[in-house]
Amino acid sequence: MSAEKIPTRVEIPERDKWDLRHLFVDVSKWREDFAWVQQTYPRLQQWKGKVGDSANSLAGCLEFEKALETKIQRLYHFASLQLAEDSTNPDYLARVGQVQNLLTRIGEAGAFIVPEIQAIDDQKFAEFMADPALAEWPVKLHKIRRMKPHVLSEPEERLLALGSAALDGYDDTFSQLTDVDMKFGILTDATGREKPLTQSSFGSFLVKRDDELRKRAFHQFYAEFQDHQYTLATSLAYSVKADVFRARARNYSSALEATLFPDDVPVAVYDNLIKSVRSHLDPLFRYFELRRRVLGLDELHHYDTYVPLVLEIETHISFDEAVETVLAALAPLGKEYVDLLAEGLRGRWCDRYETKSKRSGAFSSGSYGAPPYILMNYKEDVFADVYTLAHEAGHSMHSWLSQKSQPFQDYDYPIFLAEVASTFNEELLTHHLLKQTSDPKMRAYIINRQIDDIRGTLFRQTMFAEFEKNIHALEEKGDALTLDVFKSEYHEILAAYFAQNFVFDPQLDLECLRIPHFYSAFYVYKYATGISAAVALSERVLAGETGSVEAYLDFLCSGGSRFPLETLNAAGVDMTKPAPVESTLRLFEQRLDELEDLLL
Repeated sequence: MSAEKIPTRVEIPERDKWDLRHLFVDVSKWREDFAWVQQTYPRLQQWKGKVGDSANSLAGCLEFEKALETKIQRLYHFASLQLAEDSTNPDYLARVGQVQNLLTRIGEAGAFIVPEIQAIDDQKFAEFMADPALAEWPVKLHKIRRMKPHVLSEPEERLLALGSAALDGYDDTFSQLTDVDMKFGILTDATGREKPLTQSSFGSFLVKRDDELRKRAFHQFYAEFQDHQYTLATSLAYSVKADVFRARARNYSSALEATLFPDDVPVAVYDNLIKSVRSHLDPLFRYFELRRRVLGLDELHHYDTYVPLVLEIETHISFDEAVETVLAALAPLGKEYVDLLAEGLRGRWCDRYETKSKRSGAFSSGSYGAPPYILMNYKEDVFADVYTLAHEAGHSMHSWLSQKSQPFQDYDYPIFLAEVASTFNEELLTHHLLKQTSDPKMRAYIINRQIDDIRGTLFRQTMFAEFEKNIHALEEKGDALTLDVFKSEYHEILAAYFAQNFVFDPQLDLECLRIPHFYSAFYVYKYATGISAAVALSERVLAGETGSVEAYLDFLCSGGSRFPLETLNAAGVDMTKPAPVESTLRLFEQRLDELEDLLL
């Protein structure tokens, strides 16, 4: 039979693509704004040596820099979204490269600004902050001033700005290799139908009931990674080296501290997360054993951990049906929230389906004054994609509400908070779906989905976080990061997070080379803390606790106007304590009890 082909972009209806005209009506307008930034940014030099002269001088410099940043943020947003549509398009690649180069030059030209702000003595700075000219800048300036121990001299900052693009090259190498160059071939299912195996479709194969198809998909997929393992290991090693270089250059004790400090998150929060999860692994092992028994397997492999346990239920949910389901689930947040999201999802915020050379996975991406666009690779037969839509919608509404409520300099929220908004939506979706059915099989299916969500978001991401911490510690000690070291370190952590009767295929050690977030280190722990905060906040909303909806919407509107732990405290969650993480771990065990009662 003929193979199922991945469509090209021109074969997809316009309604199924995002509408980037909200950013630029056409490429000529993009070029016009690009030229404006090119011609304008050298004017930054008029403030060199004068930033701290007066409150008016400081305000003028900040406002001019803001005008540049607003323009170039939108330029990059447009270019990066186009490149996500087609990673092979030379025009898209060129535009992203142009913006990256321009950003480097702007960073070089403005390298004096932060050091000069930090050089203002405390008494003079206090007088400046009382001046009406700086009335809209206290948050931004406080964040700059607290970074003083880690900001270098102007010549040193200039060198770091010049080297920024080169230091990030490993990420582009990884993306081009895995999204474009690597080819995973074709798989034939039980009906004799041929289907392409891709980064996006890999998950579709792992949820199939056919044991042999899952096994073939896993081994065929990782065979391609094995063929490129040395290149990938080198890219990951240089990613770690770049993190350590930046941390040492800026006088941090470790790369981990360097990543957490801008958010004012103590390293203890990271360490306590790992400690809490490590001490609650028995329910996870119990779940793996339940999975093995229900699937009727003699032994459990990694490729058996994603197929739904309720084998009698298959799902085929269209994108439009998924939108309606998500909107209904989010009704507790009020009509205004739902109407805003409905307008975006029914409109053209979202690029819906997989196309040839399109970026794999999913994301939400926004810029100030423009819609928060969503990239999906939606599959009707992957129930998890409904959750992915809810997840990305959480990001998008966070972006939309924060930019409506905050000035440009304060609207951009940190990733620590972003993962709260996204996983909160998933919790409401699960609650909604369980309310909609009394069918034991469907209830088991949905509970299984929530268990797998917690497993993937709390247990798995914490495992990833521990791996990241360990490999950075090795580099900081001066040990070599080779392919064998990566595989050995990852295997040791896999062995800790999986049960004794779990079969470790050798190829699974290569998983550490294919996780995109490892090339942006110390990001994944925020998924784990995010779901813990989200569970706590969603339980308050669903219980109808007075003021809980208002507190949550205030959280979304606050953007980056406060540090993340302070923002969550205001919403009712204290992430410096183990309680939120432990509460989510208890929820996992509670749901596991329910699932065992339904299936055994």
